[in-house]
Amino acid sequence: MKDDLRDLYQEVILDHGRRPRNLRPLSDANRQANGHNPMCGDTLTVFLKVDKVGLVREATFDGHGCAISVASASMMTEILAGKSEEEARALFHAFQAMCTGDSLKESGSMLLEGLQDALERLQVLSGVRRFPVRVKCATLAWHTMAAAVDGTSTASTE
Repeated sequence: MKDDLRDLYQEVILDHGRRPRNLRPLSDANRQANGHNPMCGDTLTVFLKVDKVGLVREATFDGHGCAISVASASMMTEILAGKSEEEARALFHAFQAMCTGDSLKESGSMLLEGLQDALERLQVLSGVRRFPVRVKCATLAWHTMAAAVDGTSTASTE
């Protein structure tokens, strides 16, 4: 990765880490889950307001963690607004693959075509794959969001 691009990515992560978007409980959430990363102690709750047709109308989070964990949660809440539950799940799997360097299964690839803008925005966090212990920091919010979408109350990176 070129130094200028790496600097830009670091700037975006620091901005979201220092000034997270949507960091607050959502009083009218109809889905929520608690997440924990035992490796570094990050804990958070993801709140979702999902309408009757399955669109995420609002996403927020509350909790604490390292800059990568908070930045990932902040970016996730911005990206999820207006996405369907199916799109949220597809983004979770794509982000997980991006962070781990694993290949993404073919199923859902057509769905992902409509989510390229979101995936490009998340590229700033893809560098965590070089630091396996940090992958769990970046993916905690996403595991927690997937649990909330699926109606499960807890998630862990273990």
